[in-house]
Amino acid sequence: MGNSISDIIEQHLKRILDESPSGMVELQRSELADVFQCVPSQINYVISTRFSIDHGYIVESKRGGGGYIRIRRLELEKTRPLLLLAKGIGERVSQREAEGLIERLFREELISEREMIIVQSAIHRDVLRLDLPLRDEVRARILTQVLIQLSTMMIQPPGSDE
Repeated sequence: MGNSISDIIEQHLKRILDESPSGMVELQRSELADVFQCVPSQINYVISTRFSIDHGYIVESKRGGGGYIRIRRLELEKTRPLLLLAKGIGERVSQREAEGLIERLFREELISEREMIIVQSAIHRDVLRLDLPLRDEVRARILTQVLIQLSTMMIQPPGSDE
């Protein structure tokens, strides 16, 4: 038959997402592992390799007893520019490059002036008092996450019910 357990888990999750009116599914790693009689790390593997941003999904996870994994399908047409920017940031970004990107988001009216100032202050070298290259790595992570959150908010505006 040729279907690996990873393929079966992926197909199952995509079917649930297709049936979800919000394009989002929340599940428990351990319960899914029980259903498919596999180890939880197998579930992690499928989610990290087949439900990444590149594939059009945002995955949030909360560990611990009541932990869950939330998978949300992105409408790539709306969010593609932001996700491409997020992917393009890479491992490190200088303060000057980051400020240029944030100013571009403001110019293109993807963020307000207030949001621009908040993000710029959060990634400033005086706040990220770390040695290079660590400072540029932390800045890149922060900026990537800001872009991912912006793309999520374009689909599911804050305050709207899921």
